[in-house]
Amino acid sequence: MTIEELRSEIASGAIDTVVIAMTDMQGRLVGKRVHGTFFLEEVLKHGTEGCNYLLAADIDMNTVAGYEMSSWERGYADFAMIPDLSTLRRIPWQPGAVMLLADVQWLDGTDVVASPRQILRKQVKALADAGMVAMVGTELEFVVFHDTYEEAWNKAYRDLTPVNLYNVDYSIMGGSRIEPLLRTIRLGMAGAGMTVESVKGECNFGQHEIAFKYSDALSNCDNHVIYKNGAKEIAAQEGYALTFMAKPNQKEGNSSHIHCSFRGLDGSMVMADDKDKEHGLSDVGRSFIAGQIAHLKEISLLFAPNINSYKRYVPGSFAPTAIAWGRDNRTCALRLVGHGGSLRLENRVPGGDVNPYLAVAGIIAAGLDGINRTLKLEDAFVGNAYASDSERVPSTMLEAQKLWSESAWVKSVFGAEVQAHYTNMAQVELDAYGKAVTDWELFRNFERF
Repeated sequence: MTIEELRSEIASGAIDTVVIAMTDMQGRLVGKRVHGTFFLEEVLKHGTEGCNYLLAADIDMNTVAGYEMSSWERGYADFAMIPDLSTLRRIPWQPGAVMLLADVQWLDGTDVVASPRQILRKQVKALADAGMVAMVGTELEFVVFHDTYEEAWNKAYRDLTPVNLYNVDYSIMGGSRIEPLLRTIRLGMAGAGMTVESVKGECNFGQHEIAFKYSDALSNCDNHVIYKNGAKEIAAQEGYALTFMAKPNQKEGNSSHIHCSFRGLDGSMVMADDKDKEHGLSDVGRSFIAGQIAHLKEISLLFAPNINSYKRYVPGSFAPTAIAWGRDNRTCALRLVGHGGSLRLENRVPGGDVNPYLAVAGIIAAGLDGINRTLKLEDAFVGNAYASDSERVPSTMLEAQKLWSESAWVKSVFGAEVQAHYTNMAQVELDAYGKAVTDWELFRNFERF
């Protein structure tokens, strides 16, 4: 949607609300709803302000210690949310409303470097300086329940009723049971400017996935967070609750597989080479994958940002445990798929709770490092990687935090401020979890001790 179209529709009364949103550390949209006329007269010129604790709070929006950029000592001042006009779009599930995403700046005009969107922008620029662009597609799974969000909360998330009571992976009938909701979500996202590909059932009870067409890294991550937010809003409107939580129960978790390939700035297929009869990879493509393998452990915090994220990594669950790559091998963390122009690497490590900006920034940085250093690629893994002696994906957030915080490469690529900021994010979650008394502990200990 163009600004001229927005002006016309605000004047006619068709649009009255402009949602301005940024993405927080947890990958959630936060911001303001602005009256349409005020947006055109004031906000369009200079943006709007928000408290800088939006990038220094826990998931419950509590102010927490340990962040350099935001604290009681610094007074919790404002930063500016500068609208990116290229993201302006309708949000059909909210009558009279449009949305656009914002980049975050300090009031002196400098970037807030710990902002997820700015972290990705930095890596996109580094890749462009090297003559390449990243094309990305994310695949988000979610579980749908007949309960509303309020009912789920009041039931302490116990005894919820999934919309399917058995495995509906690829089942047409299983998808039909919830098609009215899935159709509403698909049409809503198409109306918001996304290219919807398909929807299919998944393994967990009530689990489904809607797929969208790939695009450049930044726009794809923008679409990811808008879709994720919008799907939950639509579910709530229709009387359902859906979750992208990485591991909502003991069955299969929600993944967010990320497909990525590098191309030349002219669109050339720099990763593909038909002369390679085995995999169709060029030397650049091989070094790209080698970079992912070299750095996956130390950037795993970007793929698995919560305590719950690590509970997905169960052998035989289609969530990876082995840091290996294979040709169309779903037991590996890295799965090479496609041929020629469609050749791409699927990173199967992220769950549905991932912040896409951070994860894609990590993938770009690792791939570019592999290319710059012409890293050699190990042979593709053949067979069951769960049973291999390959290195393992970190199994706990504490392990991932340590790898991230002690990495000299992370510090050099992302910067000391970003490294420290997300180290503290992990520490906040670890501290909160360490103090929690869980149902598991009560059932295990209440009567026996």
